[in-house]
Amino acid sequence: MNILDRPVWAALKHAPHLAEGGDLAKRFRRDVNLFASGRDDNPSSLAALRGLILEGESIFMLQVPAISVPNGLVAAREAQGVQMLATRPIAALAGDHTIVELGDTDAPEMVALARLTEPGPFLPRTHTMGRFIGVRINGRLAAMAGERMRFQGFTEVSGVCTHPDFRGQGLARRLSSVVASAIQQRGEQPFLHAWTTNHAAIALYENLGFELRTAVHVAVLTQQV
Repeated sequence: MNILDRPVWAALKHAPHLAEGGDLAKRFRRDVNLFASGRDDNPSSLAALRGLILEGESIFMLQVPAISVPNGLVAAREAQGVQMLATRPIAALAGDHTIVELGDTDAPEMVALARLTEPGPFLPRTHTMGRFIGVRINGRLAAMAGERMRFQGFTEVSGVCTHPDFRGQGLARRLSSVVASAIQQRGEQPFLHAWTTNHAAIALYENLGFELRTAVHVAVLTQQV
């Protein structure tokens, strides 16, 4: 199986300081992200995954193989996405606004922007998964983008979002290009995920230099009531 087919598992193995779990199943620390994964879909791995979820919690799963739901859990939401890979050099686009590095002091604003625009799960320490950048306009965080899952030779472009008040200025496109270009400059290949229904985002990424690699399954799992 290609390492990209189970990107969550690959990322969790690559960043043990951000992970909880053992050899059969892992999840990101609860303040970092909601993603979790089994090593595979064998019963022992699914049971280990089930053991990482406390009462009232939910986890996100993302993988190419169909998602097997462990006993005792239910899929509260299921959706289809796409995984895209950068297949040509991506130039960092210029713009009118200064790009700033985002860190701990910006975390509350980053979480608020992500909750408003829903680019994917984003928690108080999600920004520690990689480098995040943004654009401020009149002091407000207008847009951001960064790195999420990382493993051997690959880094995911993620957290790309723009506040509704500042859309139509090409901010998401520019920030995505800067993040992807920096990943390539490190000798790694950028990849990303998008909802199958988000045709505008897919078209933007194709224009930047990404190509569809495969469809992915996404599910939110929670305890069975």
